[in-house]
Amino acid sequence: MLSPGDIYAIAAGFFWSFSVILMRISGFTIPPLPLTFFKSFIAILGFAVVLLFTGDPLVPSYDTMTWVRLILSAVLGISIADTMFVAALNRLGASLQALADCIYTPSIALVGFLMFGEKLTNWELIGGALVISGVFVGMVKTREIAATRDLIAGTALAAGSHVIMAVGILMVRDVIQEGSLVWIAGFRFAVATLGLALFAIACGQAKELTLAFQLRNTWKFTIPMALLGPFLATLFWIAGFKHEAAGRAAIYNQLSTVFIILLAWLILKERMTTRKTLGVALAIAGSVLVALSR
Repeated sequence: MLSPGDIYAIAAGFFWSFSVILMRISGFTIPPLPLTFFKSFIAILGFAVVLLFTGDPLVPSYDTMTWVRLILSAVLGISIADTMFVAALNRLGASLQALADCIYTPSIALVGFLMFGEKLTNWELIGGALVISGVFVGMVKTREIAATRDLIAGTALAAGSHVIMAVGILMVRDVIQEGSLVWIAGFRFAVATLGLALFAIACGQAKELTLAFQLRNTWKFTIPMALLGPFLATLFWIAGFKHEAAGRAAIYNQLSTVFIILLAWLILKERMTTRKTLGVALAIAGSVLVALSR
């Protein structure tokens, strides 16, 4: 039977998949840095509205080291990892990006083991192996990729983003388990957005940073993208880690691979090859095995 943590993790993958499709469409006209800045800014507004109704304190009484960890978590997990993710998506397309994202599950499981000593059962390990095997089956150059170097660079960026993301979220897992999900998510995005702004100013890209705000014709994609992914998916993602073991939650999150590939085929008309189909089948089989193992 699925636990609340399992359901939260699956919901995170579901909302994230729709956001990725919209992110792919937006990426045709908006570069990674301004797109990440825009979606983070919109997410902050969403969290701020929710906080008005939750009554959570605006400034929790954390010690200095906790504040440092929260800030570092935001910079690693959002400022850096999210920008790398968008850059990978622009190179790979939505469906191959989803397959490359299979590195997410082993990254979370490995970091969870190193930080907390968490271990998966044998059946969960087998299920996880089936899920991540999709990356080896499905990663091949397709018509959506301009050059082989984009396949290599995109895969490396996707893999790196998830390793960094895993460290970023799990380094504050104890804070998440005790604190307000909405406040922590909002604070991380606020710090990350400030970090992106400072980086853009330092690199002389301040004008480009607001590009997504200026292109109003893209708002029909970028605003839903920000609300579905950085806002809703993030809340469920963090809730999953709060109520479930890191490795198990990550495997359920990985169902986004299936959702994204199917949506890319239906909406973006990306080609559904035999290898992609097999990768989806392996991911579904692995996730079902994990669900039945408890």
